[in-house]
Amino acid sequence: MTAYEGLNRYDASVGDPVPAFDPLKLCVFTTVALITCVFGPVALLVFSGVAIAGYARARRAGLLRSKCRLGDTRVVLLYLSVIAALSAAAIPFWVLLWIRVFGG
Repeated sequence: MTAYEGLNRYDASVGDPVPAFDPLKLCVFTTVALITCVFGPVALLVFSGVAIAGYARARRAGLLRSKCRLGDTRVVLLYLSVIAALSAAAIPFWVLLWIRVFGG
């Protein structure tokens, strides 16, 4: 019997350790914000399009209420559609701005 034989064993009386807080969401939010800053309304159109596809699929599968603050998936889809339309309308203006700023 070695001196370290009792170490590194699970003790049921102690229980499982509390997992450390992982701020992964903050990193994800920062990355999304960076992408949006660089690609402007194009990124917004892509993200809203992906969200529309996801919510439409979930609604067809039976999801009527979302954890989203808006609740009803129809309202969420309407919100995302308005954002997508506004971002699509903003893309030409954004391109003209880039041309004016960086095109000379």
